[in-house]
Amino acid sequence: MKKKILMGVTLIALAIVVVFSVALAKDAEKTAIPAGKVDLNAASQKELEALPGVGSATAKKIIAGRPYSSPADLSKAGIPAKTVEKITPLVSVGTVPAVAPSTTKAAPAPLKGQAPTVTAPTAPAGKGMVWVNKETKIFHREGDYWYGKTKKGEYMTEADAVKAGYREAKTKKKKESK
Repeated sequence: MKKKILMGVTLIALAIVVVFSVALAKDAEKTAIPAGKVDLNAASQKELEALPGVGSATAKKIIAGRPYSSPADLSKAGIPAKTVEKITPLVSVGTVPAVAPSTTKAAPAPLKGQAPTVTAPTAPAGKGMVWVNKETKIFHREGDYWYGKTKKGEYMTEADAVKAGYREAKTKKKKESK
């Protein structure tokens, strides 16, 4: 009788150890640091979420703010300074493709009872192109701080921008890197 009780207690203890081991393994998967450096300009959302302090919302911000020339550029995408500091040693910045793989952005899901919105594709930046902010009706030249950064804009030639009624921005140039 004592042998059966002892055997039952041993099996229960073993089951508990297995359950906790599985739970710890799942937690370790979530907090695991990627083996190699993660390329900010090419990583998938899942790869970005594997970085410490990066959840799905932050990963989406990183993807939306592409391309990056350095990890410090993440702050321009709205990533908190502590998170940028945490992931800087774990990320790299690959070369920016000359032509974006996809020139269309996925529109957010429409609210209930609202018609879906369609966003027009934007051409990749090129020599002589300006960035047009469709909300403010202002265009920015290459080198301006807001060039390519506003959410509702597109690239076009300066002649087309003027013809469409856009005016040039009165902005300062980007600060030069030392």
